[in-house]
Amino acid sequence: MSPPVAPPGWSRWLVPPAALSVHLSIGQAYAWSVFKPSLESALDLSGTQSALPFQLGIVMLGLSAAFGGTLVERNGPRWAMTVALICFSSGFLLSALGAATEQYWLIVFGYGFVGGIGLGIGYISPVSTLIKWFPDRPGMATGIAIMGFGGGALIASPWSAQMLESFGSDSSGIAKAFLVHGLTYALFMSLGVFLVRVPRPTKTAADGTPAPLQGVQVSANSAIRTPQFWCLWVVLCMNVTAGIGILEKAAPMITDFFSDTSTPVSVSAAAGFVALLSAANMAGRIGWSSTSDLIGRKNIYRVYLGVGAVMYALIAWVGDSSKPLFICCALVILSFYGGGFATIPAYLKDLFGTYQVGAIHGRLLTAWSTAGVLGPLIVNWIADRQEEAGKSGASLYGVSLIIMIGLLVIGFVANELVRPVNARHHIPAQREASDVHERQQSA
Repeated sequence: MSPPVAPPGWSRWLVPPAALSVHLSIGQAYAWSVFKPSLESALDLSGTQSALPFQLGIVMLGLSAAFGGTLVERNGPRWAMTVALICFSSGFLLSALGAATEQYWLIVFGYGFVGGIGLGIGYISPVSTLIKWFPDRPGMATGIAIMGFGGGALIASPWSAQMLESFGSDSSGIAKAFLVHGLTYALFMSLGVFLVRVPRPTKTAADGTPAPLQGVQVSANSAIRTPQFWCLWVVLCMNVTAGIGILEKAAPMITDFFSDTSTPVSVSAAAGFVALLSAANMAGRIGWSSTSDLIGRKNIYRVYLGVGAVMYALIAWVGDSSKPLFICCALVILSFYGGGFATIPAYLKDLFGTYQVGAIHGRLLTAWSTAGVLGPLIVNWIADRQEEAGKSGASLYGVSLIIMIGLLVIGFVANELVRPVNARHHIPAQREASDVHERQQSA
């Protein structure tokens, strides 16, 4: 599939909606917890077992983004969005079959493995294109799209819950809900497939061949050999681990923190807290990434990591004394979590250029896969051990919160170590122009 080149007069503002149609769809992954109670009841699963599709999906997101990033750069955003549509929707259809036949392994394979590939390819599909369309505001452009991934759960959570209520929470009802999800998301994602376009290459006056891109340009293979890439890998991993540690256990955490007080948190209030966190996650993706266009990428990560550590410290030491303080600190942390995701493509563009920024971004997302396992593991495992030791309430999370502070400090140091890429990793302008010309000719 050839990358679709925009005709003369094409508005660049049509590209963010195309990206949003994909990201709002795959953002459903954050609403997987809606299905957990029904699956546990219908298929006699433990909480750990019911989390497997989500965990495998996040792992496959990172792996498919890493290994598929170069293919996305080569074949363009329409190819990537098509692959994402097929995999993500097929994952739901396989899960529907698994629920209908009560074969849980098929749900894990469908949603986690097949759907996870759709998550990874879909996540990176518009990034490079958006940066090329908005060279003046790359943080804002990628923030708009990646905001959709954070906000997808705000749509999917009530929608999925309503379907389970209408169809029933037994295996048959779950199967019908999965089926409707698969078909609806296929239709919605197709809007992005048909709408997306890549910008027309800039021509030189002399021979009509594409002009080389401006500034530093580094290939994906060279980028992973630089210390800058691995510093950013640590930065992203630490920031995501800290955020996902709260996000994954938000409802039980706020309930436990105030269980021994005169005003315990109700189930409905805990659910409202989770919704607030999702909103903060989404708002941070567009708000903080746009701010990075003004104050710089390194400075904004100083805020994410430095202020984030302070927020965790406040929760650890005085969080159980005030609900407003606990909620405000958690909202700030989740806004930094979302902002970190949305800002990292622009940070990569600043360091490595736009030549293969999508492929580089894909490789960097392996940090997300690592954090997706590390964050919940730290919080859940330590909470279980503390409970076995007879502790309760806020003391279940004290050790976890201190660990999160340490991880954010590590990320802060890694961000400070980021320097401009050494010239030996830059690609020659002639080679870059030749590669762009070859892609244009093949199109």
